Amino acid sequence: MPPRADPPNAVKLIVGLGNPGREYRETRHNVGFMVVDEIARRHNLTLAMAPSQVPEAFIAKKFGPEPWLVAKPLTFMNNSGDAVAALSRYYDIVPGDLLVVVDEVALPLGRLRARARGSAGGHNGLKSVIDRLGTTEVPRLRLGVGRGDARRDLADHVLSKFEADEQSVLEEFITRAADAAEMFAADGIEKVMNAYNPDAADPD
Repeated sequence: MPPRADPPNAVKLIVGLGNPGREYRETRHNVGFMVVDEIARRHNLTLAMAPSQVPEAFIAKKFGPEPWLVAKPLTFMNNSGDAVAALSRYYDIVPGDLLVVVDEVALPLGRLRARARGSAGGHNGLKSVIDRLGTTEVPRLRLGVGRGDARRDLADHVLSKFEADEQSVLEEFITRAADAAEMFAADGIEKVMNAYNPDAADPD
């Protein structure tokens, strides 16, 4: 078998995490889905069911000199790793060519933070991805959704919808996050970190 080509043309995979279903569509936990939908809209991509070898996921592929995939796992947030691992196997994608887009309550609304590796930081969806891939060397883009009232149960907060006065921030935020994800597809995680992290010294 000839050696695998080393690509400028390697396929990268952008996965936005969230929960399927109409009731979750506009919640804070689903900002990853929102980013994937924005990328698909920009490029006239149609999200369709993944091949049968992959557990429930919607995917779309951009063709061209730098092809990439976008995907939304439909396995619910806490089991996101099942779909991500299956997609990675099916499309032969190494962890460094995968970007996981997730919500982050520890960041204020509108703040982005990209990392090349690290722990799940308490995020169950990211934890599932790390567990199923067997590595923490997974690039991720965290999208700040704020913590809200600290007296409020965290699960209730992330499953809540954005307030009316947050909508203008949200629209611009999703646009910037989609820009960052596209930069990853073209240039890799280091460039995203340099361009979008407010402070390179921020801890993960």
